Amino acid sequence: MTFAFPGEMSLDYLPCRYGRSNLLMRGPRRDLSAPYAAVLGGGETYGKFVARPFPALAEAALGAPVVNLGVLNSGPDAWSQDPALIDIAARARVTVVQVTGAQNLTNRFYAVHPRRNDRFLRASPLLASIFREVDFTEFHFTRHLLQSLHQTSPQKFALLADELRAAWVARMRALLPRLGRKVVLLWMADHAPDATGDAPADEPMLVNRPMIEALRPAVADVVEVVYSPEARAQGLDGMVYPALAEAAARAMPGPVQHAEVAEALRPVLRAAF
Repeated sequence: MTFAFPGEMSLDYLPCRYGRSNLLMRGPRRDLSAPYAAVLGGGETYGKFVARPFPALAEAALGAPVVNLGVLNSGPDAWSQDPALIDIAARARVTVVQVTGAQNLTNRFYAVHPRRNDRFLRASPLLASIFREVDFTEFHFTRHLLQSLHQTSPQKFALLADELRAAWVARMRALLPRLGRKVVLLWMADHAPDATGDAPADEPMLVNRPMIEALRPAVADVVEVVYSPEARAQGLDGMVYPALAEAAARAMPGPVQHAEVAEALRPVLRAAF
């Protein structure tokens, strides 16, 4: 059953900060004095519109704290600039890092907000010279920007896609060694990395198999979760969202997808305790 409410907030995510972090994470706050696992990610890890996201499900199965370090609208740029978040991840027995899209990174073509990485700030002179026909003042979010540029010229967009992919790999290579001795990369999507195309459509946007393989030497394991047809068929069932947020809810994994991710992570988490 889907739960839609007209109010501004449907779920109490108990947002909290750890230490001097500038980033709001999902609560309740976990005790970091005992051995714990950590999960670093974006809105999917945070569990937007879901009462029990996969870190909470994994914690119940593990019997040890699993700290949800998912931050809405974030990516490697926001994570790498937050020393408190890096410290929590580095002290975990195992740190799971969700693969997020390549669009939310400052790069040679445009800049994003340092904490809300989905916010487009400005185009560089280089991007403006390539897309002279585009008025960049019309854009506020990276997804809208990329989709519009691809529609304007797929050929020109290919230059931007190459830059974003290279920036994503470079940023992740710099980040992963800072996150502790055992880091697990998590792919969670309705398709495998091999099926990612050049158009800015699927999430994680523009991330493909070669990019994942480029990071494999830097991690202890890679866990790939492709949601089952049964999970995808659930649609909005079990999700809790304000009435005006239906489109946003459709872009997020539901309870069954979260359960599949938790189940896939169970062996690697247990091996660390």
